[in-house]
This record gives sequence, structure tokens and C-alpha cells, in this order.
Amino acid sequence: MAKRIALATLLVRDYDEALAFFTGALGFAVGEDEPLDGAGKRWVTVAPAGGGAGLLLARADGDDQRAAVGRQAAGRVGFFLETDDFARDHAAFTAKGVRFTEAPRREAYGTVAVFADLYGNLWDLIEPEP
Repeated sequence: MAKRIALATLLVRDYDEALAFFTGALGFAVGEDEPLDGAGKRWVTVAPAGGGAGLLLARADGDDQRAAVGRQAAGRVGFFLETDDFARDHAAFTAKGVRFTEAPRREAYGTVAVFADLYGNLWDLIEPEP
């Protein structure tokens, strides 16, 4: 029986610009970065440095995939990044140029704010209530 989701695919325009954002701005760690063929395709994975499910950064191939870059969830929040210190990570992300689309807010489930990745996909940065 399956036990967990290990990776989710995120369509990107370019491997290296995506790696720079996820490692530089969000502090993710590179899991793998291996060539797949002679056509420039790579198997590139990143994940939060503290662990958890990762992302397969897949370079868009073809018009349909290129049109989906930045619209993985059709304009909804599609990714949820949990933190143990919202204020620390919000400040660090902001200092590194991450664009938050709203001010932080308190909800019954925790402190949260929505940010956009380099392509416009929306993410929640969330510190759950204990």
C-alpha cells in the first residue's frame, strides 16, 4: 500500500532559474540534478531543507505545457509550505525578493500569507497553531 506522496511535478521555464529561486529565495535543498538525455532534459528535484515532500522541476515542453507554467492550480493556492517560525521565514523570504500577495493574517488554523513563486504559482506560507 502506498504510504506518502514523495514528489509533485512543477512545470518551469528553465531548470537553472527555478533552482536559483527555490534554493536561493526559499532555502530548499537540491535532491537530484541529473541529465536524462542528450536533448537537455534533466531530473531535478528540490525539497524544503527540513524535509517533507519534494518537487520535480520539469522544464515545459511544447505549447500546452509552456502555457501552464505559473498556472499549475489555475490561479488558486496550489502549494502549502509549513514553517515552525512564520515571522522568521516571512522576513527572510521578503528580504530575498519573494513577493507576498497579502499581509500575514491569523486564522483558526495558524498564521498564513500567500506568496507567488517566480512563475506566479501561489503558495501559502503557514505556521500551524499548536
